[in-house]
Amino acid sequence: MITKNDVSKVYDTVLSIPGMKDVVKIDLKISRKNVLLLHHVIERGLSTTEDDGSSILLASIAQENLQELKLLAEECLQKAGLTELSEKLTILSETGK
Repeated sequence: MITKNDVSKVYDTVLSIPGMKDVVKIDLKISRKNVLLLHHVIERGLSTTEDDGSSILLASIAQENLQELKLLAEECLQKAGLTELSEKLTILSETGK
């Protein structure tokens, strides 16, 4: 059976492959609905803790990489003009709990 330490080492090795830090340009055309969903999925995934059984891979990701993903999610919302709507939906979903 593979251990958490083994998974972390494999993941770290994959991220160390030459070229993995190179910036790539992605021409992405998606609907506003999917931008909202993508933002929500990224936020939800990044808000998990190790206590709730989240992925071993997520636990081994450097904090700066997590911050980059958060910024990507926010940038997608801004470009789609959905920042305010997303904030209001977040407030609504928190009120409904």
